Amino acid sequence: MTRFDQPRYRPYGRKHLDKLRQLEGISRDQLIALKAVSAVLPFRVNDYVLDELIDWEDIPADPIYQLTFPQAGMLERSDFLRMQDLVVSEAPDGELTAAARAIRMRMNPHPAGQLQLNVPAVDGESLSGCQHKYRETVLYFPSQGQTCHAFCTYCFRWPQFVGIDKLKFASSDVDLLVEYLRRHTEVTDVLFTGGDPMIMSSKVLRRLIEPLLGRGLEHLHSIRIGSKALAYWPYRFTTDPDADDLLWLFEEVGSRGRQLAFMAHFSHPRELGTGEARRAMQRIRNTGASIRTQSPLIRHVNDGPAIWASMWREQVRLGAVPYYMFVARDTGPRQYSRCRWPVR
Repeated sequence: MTRFDQPRYRPYGRKHLDKLRQLEGISRDQLIALKAVSAVLPFRVNDYVLDELIDWEDIPADPIYQLTFPQAGMLERSDFLRMQDLVVSEAPDGELTAAARAIRMRMNPHPAGQLQLNVPAVDGESLSGCQHKYRETVLYFPSQGQTCHAFCTYCFRWPQFVGIDKLKFASSDVDLLVEYLRRHTEVTDVLFTGGDPMIMSSKVLRRLIEPLLGRGLEHLHSIRIGSKALAYWPYRFTTDPDADDLLWLFEEVGSRGRQLAFMAHFSHPRELGTGEARRAMQRIRNTGASIRTQSPLIRHVNDGPAIWASMWREQVRLGAVPYYMFVARDTGPRQYSRCRWPVR
């Protein structure tokens, strides 16, 4: 691929729904439902997901469509009917926003006190946008990475993306993080999470990672990056303008004595099936970084053992390490995403 035909990243959100209907043939009823639910829960998708991953002959049952497009069942029935009425009647924006906000506040936006608990501090100053949940691991939420190439409908961090500042969890102070790590030599792993750190430019990511490689932090063994980019925008590692810069950064982490662990979110085997995703995985592995994979068990998407067997076999074949399987967290559209047992 030459620089003249680079894939252009074009995200689509709620304001593009009418265009999406025209492009993909979404029915009027599906469009109304999508407008109603996406007024409450975040919605974002891009050309790669639309063109390469979704089987438009099989919507709404298609698993990638279910993974990325909000569905009517994600709201309580009474809440869905209320939002649907507002959409159909073309209610003023203020009325729609107020109704959506009231529903969000009933959806347990931050379960288990995650805004307050496990937040570290240095000399009484809280590291907002950090969590020290586990003895050896600190989570860092860079403010520049608080969006994603596309949003997953099950996401337990959905409050990060709905425009309510008090629900956001993010940090722009890497110096305070470094000072905290210097004082806590029990920490061996720093996990960059979000959102998606791979939404950031390589230059910005370097400014965050390089300070962790310096003197006084020799106890850090692993830099981990949690990302869905391999599934939703693999061009980030192949043909994006700063893709090579990103991979050089990965190499540098290894050359300075740390392990770069790329924590890839794959939710369905189809996400592994494109040539671009496989090229991206190979390029990451060529830097010396490891790829570990993770996903929750998601109803309508991967709620069957054959799907997981296929996905894990393919991940291993491509040199990735199946690492985590989660269950749905008690927040957001949990009643829609949570699997019913036994799994078929």
